[in-house]
Amino acid sequence: MKVLVINAGSSSLKYQLYNMTDESVLASGRVERIGMDSSIVTHEPTGKPEVRDVSEILDHVTAVKRVIDMLTHDEHGVISSMDEIDAVGHRIVHGGEVFKNSVLVTAEVKNEIKRLFDLAPLHNPAHMMGITAVDNNLPNVPQAVVFDTAFHQTMPASSYLYPIPKVLYRRHKIRRYGFHGTSHAYVSDVAASYLKKPLNELKMVTCHIGNGASVTAILDGKSYDTSMGMTPLEGLMMGTRSGDIDPAIVPFVMGKEELTLSEVNSMLNKHSGMMAISGVSSDMREVIDAMNEGDENAKLAFDMYVYRVRKYIGAYAAAMNGIDTLIFTAGVGENSSVLREAVCKGITFLGIELDDEKNAIRSKEAREISTAASRVKVLVVPTNEELLIARDTFELVQNASK
Repeated sequence: MKVLVINAGSSSLKYQLYNMTDESVLASGRVERIGMDSSIVTHEPTGKPEVRDVSEILDHVTAVKRVIDMLTHDEHGVISSMDEIDAVGHRIVHGGEVFKNSVLVTAEVKNEIKRLFDLAPLHNPAHMMGITAVDNNLPNVPQAVVFDTAFHQTMPASSYLYPIPKVLYRRHKIRRYGFHGTSHAYVSDVAASYLKKPLNELKMVTCHIGNGASVTAILDGKSYDTSMGMTPLEGLMMGTRSGDIDPAIVPFVMGKEELTLSEVNSMLNKHSGMMAISGVSSDMREVIDAMNEGDENAKLAFDMYVYRVRKYIGAYAAAMNGIDTLIFTAGVGENSSVLREAVCKGITFLGIELDDEKNAIRSKEAREISTAASRVKVLVVPTNEELLIARDTFELVQNASK
């Protein structure tokens, strides 16, 4: 079976085509600047040269058609016709309380995703456009949706409820949902296999550290708590997001600076975090470079970032009454030995001992970076959300055909 995985944004679309016989990637790529006359398609067929094309792509329906054209092209295609695409899997950011697992797309599922637009106005409508685009181009191909929030639906009420009037939860479903669930689920499973231990017997803290970042406490294989909340703004300091702040800051700043609700929302999401403190960049690599050159603001931004990661790790170790495994993943977590060292050297009380030589090694494989004497195993596990989406899609379609 061949599964096409799609991650649709408001003006972009990423894709990967998997052969599920051996879970190999046949091709991957992205469509950027959808809605413009200078849209860019970048197609990367495995074993063949990358192809880049600039043309007019005004909507997602046309974008998906271009993807299919690339996949079936005589020279740089990887399949002979679109009939070889057996299923399509989509990433959906928000599943609310309705979706606790991945599901096949039906009319009812589409309606529920639309109903959740208010909870993820920047993401769910774009994902819905991706589903509609596949409907138009591959009308007889089954589709599945995999939700970022689904993994966190195992959190107890003591973790997901906010201490505000409960009527707000009943009326508007205001609660912690958490995100990056697909990544946290994938790396925890890989880590358990690497350690040759049952997932349901481990106490893990997984750190998905990228431009967006979150930490999750995984107890007995299930999400017990996570740093992102009702939206991806809560939690860690991020590239351009503030993370946790005193909520009273919002009305105070609105009054003092005469900002609108939209302006303060933009400030917290797009003009805060590493970018705001360093004054250099939202990119961890550039901040570290500036810090090494003596930039005090860059050092402050790095120290604040590391401090908040440590706080969440410590809090989640307390919440689970212990920790067996600490995992780093995503762009920064996988690639920045400097960040991993700074985080781990400040929480040795947990029984963490980092092996500096192992930490310095770069690899695309899961690996341990703690010493043999470390009571807590520290791992770097490259995430692969697309593969998990492909697996879930494959399983759902296989079960539906039985």
